[in-house]
Amino acid sequence: MKITAIKTKLVQPGDALDELLDTFLPPLAEKTIIAISSKIISTCAGRVLPREPSRLTALIQQQADAYLPAECAVYDKHLTIKHGHIVPSAGIDESNVLNSYILYPENSQHSAEQIWQTLRQKHQVKHLGVMITDSTITPLRAGVSGICIGWCGFQPLYDYIGTEDLFHQTLRMTKINLLDALAAAAVLVMGEGAEQTPLAMICHAPKIVFQTEVPTQEEQQSVCIDPDQDLFAPLVKRAQWIWRGIK
Repeated sequence: MKITAIKTKLVQPGDALDELLDTFLPPLAEKTIIAISSKIISTCAGRVLPREPSRLTALIQQQADAYLPAECAVYDKHLTIKHGHIVPSAGIDESNVLNSYILYPENSQHSAEQIWQTLRQKHQVKHLGVMITDSTITPLRAGVSGICIGWCGFQPLYDYIGTEDLFHQTLRMTKINLLDALAAAAVLVMGEGAEQTPLAMICHAPKIVFQTEVPTQEEQQSVCIDPDQDLFAPLVKRAQWIWRGIK
């Protein structure tokens, strides 16, 4: 597998995402996967607000689908649920932006599907993958890693269930989350600081099955786990989540 980070200009609020991709993406070959930072999706869409530290907690609670009480914050970071992911501070980002907050994309899945359709048509390729990436934290692990928050063009999971391991034992639960595995690798190459490389091109990724239709609702739900079935259920379900609207 080869991952190439792509340097762009400094993206500003209101820049046209299509023009950005036209300018900086090279001609795309069949079976390429394009990783795009969620930050430029939001920046181009104008999802940027003036930085007001005194109102940050209220903004996080407004943007989150669910959040923990403010007294649970650690290092001024609040644990929240946003679009089915547990993320810090509803995905609101203060890095690589001047005196502003960048909000989470409004609908990352829809953005990925639109970009996929546009790039397939422009580059005249049948098999293409698109991923919207973000950075997140892992419990009890230092540092951040990449996660996929929207995708299109390939199956999201590689299923080992029913196959045998090295000792001919039948695997009953094992699946690889291709979305987050690829996102982690792409975000590593794209960087977290002043690299100015919010795009990455992934070639020859293993275990990928490309598709020529947008993901169905069933496919989108296949990467989610009901809290009752989640191994982290004892932690997630006992937390004092405050839900905005209907759970």
